[in-house]
Amino acid sequence: MYQLLQPKIDSYELIDSGNFEKLERFGDYILARPEPQAVWDKSLSEEIWEKKASAVFRKTKGRDQLSPDERGEWHNLKKMPEKWYLPYTLGGKNYKFKLSLSSFKHVGIFPEQAENWQYIETKLKSMPLENPKVLNLFAYTGGASIVARGNGADVTHVDSIKQTISWARENMDISQLTDIRWVVEDALKFVKREVKRGRKYNGIILDPPAYGRGPDGEKWILEEGINELIKACLQLIDDNHFFFILNLYSMGFSAVIAETIIKQNYQAVMNPEMGELIIQDTFGKNLPLGVFYRFASV
Repeated sequence: MYQLLQPKIDSYELIDSGNFEKLERFGDYILARPEPQAVWDKSLSEEIWEKKASAVFRKTKGRDQLSPDERGEWHNLKKMPEKWYLPYTLGGKNYKFKLSLSSFKHVGIFPEQAENWQYIETKLKSMPLENPKVLNLFAYTGGASIVARGNGADVTHVDSIKQTISWARENMDISQLTDIRWVVEDALKFVKREVKRGRKYNGIILDPPAYGRGPDGEKWILEEGINELIKACLQLIDDNHFFFILNLYSMGFSAVIAETIIKQNYQAVMNPEMGELIIQDTFGKNLPLGVFYRFASV
């Protein structure tokens, strides 16, 4: 069954969306950012957007070599701190994430992923294991890693950017957790090496971007690399207790693509789920923010 899943984060709110932008509240601050899938009209006037926004991201000329998105700059309409913190509670556990404005419009968290965080917690709690092993690839600032570690998992966090690893480490520290394994490496290289070593994981989380670079300049293009990556990751799944999560953000990519690759290469798919991650703004408009495919042993 194709699902539309919407996360719940008390400290986050999508206020409005439209005209290729979104107006969001992250804790005490409201940001206006580009959103290519918000093709409809805004519900609030431009004047209200400007009045509400603490900061607005505007694209600048020139493109990154690999990314189709233009870089840009934040324009502070009100005083913004260099960083601030977003609290998040799940299953009685309190987490905290550092947020900051970046030149690529990101702030350090993808709120729609909270739906997958809840899935991770549920699946880990169902495993009769003391320390399930979880691999988080393209792990960014570590939301999934933090939740997995908070539920007792032995977590390996892989990302190609050192600064992002440092950010994730800070999220671990301020969430009062320890002992996540940090790996700065190209995800596909790491997975291939783990396959050769005969490693197995109880949980695998993939968040591949549409475009990216490895630490040694390795080029990642989603449509060219996703088949090889998924096939390698499927070889790392534990035989008895497991969950697998794949997120795809690239516009035009369907969850059916993930389903087809996985079913062609893995015969033990159980309890599959697929669909879109969405966030509904306060006017009832559903904003799609990526597709997912996931399955688990229970």
